[in-house]
Amino acid sequence: MESRVCILLRPYLSLLFEMQVETGLKNAELIRQACGDKIQVVYISGTDFGTQNGPFMSLDSFREFYKPYYKRINDWVHKNTNWKTFYHTCGAVMAFLQDFYEAGMDILNPVQLSAKGMDGKILKEKWGDKFVFWGGGIDTQHTLPFGTPDDVYREVRERLELFARGGGFVFNTTHNIQSPTSAENLMAMFQAIEDFKNAK
Repeated sequence: MESRVCILLRPYLSLLFEMQVETGLKNAELIRQACGDKIQVVYISGTDFGTQNGPFMSLDSFREFYKPYYKRINDWVHKNTNWKTFYHTCGAVMAFLQDFYEAGMDILNPVQLSAKGMDGKILKEKWGDKFVFWGGGIDTQHTLPFGTPDDVYREVRERLELFARGGGFVFNTTHNIQSPTSAENLMAMFQAIEDFKNAK
């Protein structure tokens, strides 16, 4: 049923994405004229492509409905500015990384290591020289809200040791800090960051 719907809506979706890209590029040019190189990072998309256990869609669908449009935007940004393009996508997206790279994405957020197949060592070794990882510093589903301060401290230090060495990493939590999170756990997170900086 879903594939039939996509087939029926293909012309509409293509037209919609084409209009969005044209509008986005016009807006980007206005921003470039107004701000120039005062901007370092531009947020392009917050579309989630992954769930906890796998992608929302097939690679074929991504390649048809998203990749060409993302590439047009990224190509324009890289040709006309010094900005880096920022993309947010939660979940298990390891299978998409080659296509993200080919589309010209610079920054990936939030680096959800708790999702299936999102192995931090593989991410750093295979993709660490191709993307900036913005996030993934602490698990906000489990460790930060429900762990002990020692658990939080340990995980933050481990993530920093993994991702920060050699650059290409902006520390951030994996997602928004959840309401059960204690002040003690937040302090442990900040302390781990400070200790890592001082140990360099």
